[in-house]
Amino acid sequence: MPDSRLERIHLTRRSALRALLADAALDALLVTDLPNIRYLTGFTGSNAALLVHAEGEERSVFCTDRRYATQAKTEVPDLAHVLERASAPALVARAAEQPAAHGALGFESDHVTVDTFETLTRFASGIALRPTPGLTEQLRMVKDTSEIEALRMACAAADRALADLIEHGGVRAGWTERQVARELENLMLDHGSEGASFPTIVAAGANSAIPHHRPSDAALAEGDFVKLDFGAIIDGYHSDMTRTLVVGKPAAWQRDLYNLVMTAQSAGVAAARAGEKVSHVDEAARGVIERAGYGDEFLHGLGHGVGLDVHEAPTLAKTGVGTLSAGMTVTVEPGVYLAGRGGVRIEDVVVVGEGDNDVLTLSTRDLVTV
Repeated sequence: MPDSRLERIHLTRRSALRALLADAALDALLVTDLPNIRYLTGFTGSNAALLVHAEGEERSVFCTDRRYATQAKTEVPDLAHVLERASAPALVARAAEQPAAHGALGFESDHVTVDTFETLTRFASGIALRPTPGLTEQLRMVKDTSEIEALRMACAAADRALADLIEHGGVRAGWTERQVARELENLMLDHGSEGASFPTIVAAGANSAIPHHRPSDAALAEGDFVKLDFGAIIDGYHSDMTRTLVVGKPAAWQRDLYNLVMTAQSAGVAAARAGEKVSHVDEAARGVIERAGYGDEFLHGLGHGVGLDVHEAPTLAKTGVGTLSAGMTVTVEPGVYLAGRGGVRIEDVVVVGEGDNDVLTLSTRDLVTV
């Protein structure tokens, strides 16, 4: 049954997109990226395109194929439907049949291959296809209350899964990285996740110094750092959290390294406020690590936006451009990686606020030994 509340949310989002179309002198935008389509309509299928027309809802059209006809009636009840397997060309042809003031149709050039573009041009008689990357993503950077609630639930599912994993002895000497990853993903499913946000990272011992290590048959051993990077999905929204544990009693160097990263992470979280440049947020955390002499071992940016995609705008990095706004949801995840020894990363999902931030991942950031 259609949800009138969701219809209003999607209508509001499409209206905001129309304002961007007017600024860009576009008659319409062809939306082909599935997360963007979900954001604007609520559709969750695997084949669709959307024509958002600057002149209003009456000229906007949703297209999918016959496999999703029933689903589309429920999920997208407030737009005209076209059923065609080749959804994007069908909507380009429709736009060409009814040209408007500017004769310009935007398309998501950052999501369209060269071959697809060449196909679209064959249906665009009389109108200009104009590359317009990132229009919908501009809107997606700032989350509304429904999105933040979904993110909060996704983070909670991951938090509960980690607590269960530790409580039930799922991180212990003798278990392999693959076993731990599989158990953690199963526990997230048990707590309502629709799936893993991305392939779960479990990295033990020297492998923890590899930022994006893939779980292997390496067995956990006493004295190992164990880095867990994982996320759950609720209503299409992703969580993303990293915690680094120690098997057995930590050595002094491990405590020192962990405390350094935790200090840097706290500085990054505190700096992630509305009005702050993204590069300055990165600098707040990176500076802590650089002053301790480990700047060369912090191998990546501080964080990224998270939502319908696990990695989306904005980017918190030295080279990042732009300023944070209230309602943006970002990760803060500094790390120090000592090749051949081990590494530490601590990551939380943070909703940017005007004052205090709202940290959605609630698992303790203190060093946990198992």
